Amino acid sequence: MSGPEIAVAALDHFDPALPLPAYETAGAAGMDLRASLRPDERAKGIKLPSLGRALVPTGLAMAIPPGFEGQIRPRSGLAARHGVTLSNSPGTIDSDYRGEIMVLMVNLGNETFTIRHGERIAQMVIAPVVWASVARVAQLPETTRGAGGFGSTGAD
Repeated sequence: MSGPEIAVAALDHFDPALPLPAYETAGAAGMDLRASLRPDERAKGIKLPSLGRALVPTGLAMAIPPGFEGQIRPRSGLAARHGVTLSNSPGTIDSDYRGEIMVLMVNLGNETFTIRHGERIAQMVIAPVVWASVARVAQLPETTRGAGGFGSTGAD
């Protein structure tokens, strides 16, 4: 499979010993992103208390081509084992953003979790973007569901 090329720039605090984002298996949909902590944080890591949030640096900036986005998603292993996930999931990296890729993590577990330097903290899926046109109308077409909201389609 092939897709768009993503240009990646290492920022000053990126640890060159860390790999660039990569697909870990042949069938992986997302590339793993790693924490590239600032040098003064590397030894101790970032402590994430229960219900706490942290903006975790990757040390990387990217140029995602127009017509695509980077979707930042949680890693299921961190969520299952520690209750650590992303508070804005999926996060979106727009094609015109050139700042550092940061990962907003939240600890829903009961114990403090330490984010370690080089740890895989999220995955990024590159996805096509479709721009829709918006038209104001006086009335929407009817559907069977209508305005039924949460839980309106059944108990299960």
